[in-house]
Amino acid sequence: MHTPSQARIARFRCWLCLALCSVVLQAQAGLEAGSAQALHALHGKLAGGLAHSALQRPIVLDSAETDGGLQGDVYAVVDHSIDDVRRALASPSQWCDMLLLHVNNRRCRLARGAEGDVLTLSVVPRYDKPIEQAFELSFVHRVAQASPDYLLVDLKAASGPMGTGNYRVMVEGVPLDANRTFLHFAYSYDHNMMARLATMAYLATFGSDKVGFTKVGKQAGGEPEYIRGLRGLVERNAMRYFLALDAYLDGLAVPPAERQDKRLQGWFESIERYPRQLHEIDLATYLAVKREDRQRDAAPAR
Repeated sequence: MHTPSQARIARFRCWLCLALCSVVLQAQAGLEAGSAQALHALHGKLAGGLAHSALQRPIVLDSAETDGGLQGDVYAVVDHSIDDVRRALASPSQWCDMLLLHVNNRRCRLARGAEGDVLTLSVVPRYDKPIEQAFELSFVHRVAQASPDYLLVDLKAASGPMGTGNYRVMVEGVPLDANRTFLHFAYSYDHNMMARLATMAYLATFGSDKVGFTKVGKQAGGEPEYIRGLRGLVERNAMRYFLALDAYLDGLAVPPAERQDKRLQGWFESIERYPRQLHEIDLATYLAVKREDRQRDAAPAR
């Protein structure tokens, strides 16, 4: 049993650890990914934050408004070998399977482009909107490095809807031991002034109740106050996509015929661990939406 004094000391240590993590992440902001040595060093600096994360597992999340847009970064330790992670991200078809776990992603098509393999993702503004209302993002898939001690894979899309562009989804990882990998997952995009103002107007009205994960204070009743606005938006998106990657990796533990169901169930369960930020839909509706998508895409072309 802690005395009141010991409890205050423990809270201070936790706060100090999180504050140091924030300083480290701010120092990393804007830097390109690049090497096993740099990522191992970052893991060492974030060790305290990973061990004492408020996200109920070893995850540290950071967000920033960049000069031209938004960026969300998720740093996490996953119980998978670097070999498993590398195999899971090696081909654009695997990325399609992974990205389609997200409730708003309704279709993914593959093609060969001048710069390499391209996957085109159809994204609806809300899960209950029809595929006809989806906008498309065409990502170039690139495996930049895939050695036994370092992995770097990214997707880039030059343009998006409503004045957005320069989308990037990046995963880099290093092995911690035979069964654990430290991952850095980054999600970013640019927006022009019109897109920024439109997004802010939505967040101030219909999206006014939506929050991110970063704690910025306490409410009058003592409950945590979470970040809102543009950074809250990018934090939610970064976490949804990271949890899709995590659920996809977890699917490797079962036979191929069972993987899709396990991944869908796993993604939904992970999202529901953070209902304040990520809850949108019940499990039955989510599975029905994904079943409809599979049936539509399996139907012969007319």
